[in-house]
Amino acid sequence: MIEELKHTTVLLGEAVKQLNIVADGIYIDGTFGRGGHSQRILSQLGAEGKLLVIDKDPTAIAIANQLAEEDSRVSVAHGSFAQLKEWVKQHHWLGRVDGILLDLGVSSPQLDDAQRGFSFLQNGPLDMRMNPDHGVSAADWLARAEVRDIATVLKEYGEERFARRIANAIVHAREEADITTTKQLAEIVAQANPSWEKHKHPATRSFQAIRIFVNRELDDLQQGLDDALQCLHVSGRLVVISFHSLEDRIVKRFIRKHEKGTEYPPGVPVTADMVASTQRLRGERKPVRPSEEEVQQNPRARSSIMRVATKLR
Repeated sequence: MIEELKHTTVLLGEAVKQLNIVADGIYIDGTFGRGGHSQRILSQLGAEGKLLVIDKDPTAIAIANQLAEEDSRVSVAHGSFAQLKEWVKQHHWLGRVDGILLDLGVSSPQLDDAQRGFSFLQNGPLDMRMNPDHGVSAADWLARAEVRDIATVLKEYGEERFARRIANAIVHAREEADITTTKQLAEIVAQANPSWEKHKHPATRSFQAIRIFVNRELDDLQQGLDDALQCLHVSGRLVVISFHSLEDRIVKRFIRKHEKGTEYPPGVPVTADMVASTQRLRGERKPVRPSEEEVQQNPRARSSIMRVATKLR
């Protein structure tokens, strides 16, 4: 078996149950992490089943490659699920996939590793990249970004009320010394934030916003959802676990859009063939949330919400 690392998978049983596993099916875990969901999927697949696992994180990919060496049903792709369609085409699976799972956001091992720079609770290099070998780190971006750009990111991706004030503080601080550690940034944000929320660190929203921006998380999510719809076959399942309102809003709107089908402007002639060719989804009406028992065992599950949709055509 692959290396066991301390990590509790959120909504493990519920997510895999919603995939409606068939023994000889084709499935995709778009956010492998430490393999919790993938191993549960494999336990329900037969010898002819297939599983493609994807992750940006090199550490996650190393574990995934170990799993693939032990199980020939597993294929591995290093990158973002925004490239989903490309990899599915390589396997000749377009329109044949039975289920796709996306477990969004940062994983517990990433948060717990101070060297990754995701957490304001531990001091480490200010990186925040899910793939440390690709893209621009948080420190490098903050070193050159304009006040207005920092403020926009904090407001749009962190829903931070004091975005402009915090952005000004960051720019002023970097004039005195380079901001290279999580501790430095957390202290700057905390001092600039005039109204601390109860039971929430004052840097929470800012760290979330910068992480989302650095990793293009919302752009990747929108592209990944579009690709997923094309990759699934009719009756295939899409299961998405979100951890904050920005992600969940995108997922919810995506499902609603494809429940309605393509909307044409009034007066535009629409043929039956055009309507029939439109890809459609049916979303489960009630999102799934973790049980009280799961939240007690894993407090990080508290904010999770899972939405499920079935491809109709």
